[in-house]
Amino acid sequence: MGNLVAGQPTAQQALTAARHLAAAGEAHQYLTFLLSGEMYAVGILNVKEIIEYGNLTEIPMMPAFIRGVINLRGSVVPVVDLAARFGHTQSEVGKRTCIVIVEVRQGDDKQDLGIMVDAVSEVLEIPGSEIEPPPSFGAKIRAEFIAGMGKVAGKFVILLDIQKVLSVDEMATLATVAERGAEAEVTA
Repeated sequence: MGNLVAGQPTAQQALTAARHLAAAGEAHQYLTFLLSGEMYAVGILNVKEIIEYGNLTEIPMMPAFIRGVINLRGSVVPVVDLAARFGHTQSEVGKRTCIVIVEVRQGDDKQDLGIMVDAVSEVLEIPGSEIEPPPSFGAKIRAEFIAGMGKVAGKFVILLDIQKVLSVDEMATLATVAERGAEAEVTA
């Protein structure tokens, strides 16, 4: 996913720089992305990397929101189609479709998961004063999935609570996916 403008950082380089700033506590930074025509964001500290969409192994008999698994440097990583997870139809794969690798915690355990998005936009710094509480109604996704609404240039960006989007119940399903994916790679 290179950037065509010489001298400008790639999305991965910008992500790495933003993670260092956010880890130092200097900013509320979010990775923004498009999904079904809406702008969403996840906290930069949850994001590990951004990769091109491809090389997915489908796993039979999984929920529609689980697109399959990928091999990421020897680890089996389940990939969730966020549009389908939010109750919409499955995403169409396009030129800018990518997988954002996020780290989800459950107690002391951490698991890497891929979330399929239509396009990654940019890393934004959103001051706490520009973040509104989640709406109680009217959103196109379940209210508990929304951490807040960030105001950026006069528009709202939906800030996702990735821990709830990929909750404990989904973690159990995703762990099963990873196991089946590992078995599928062994038999392939």
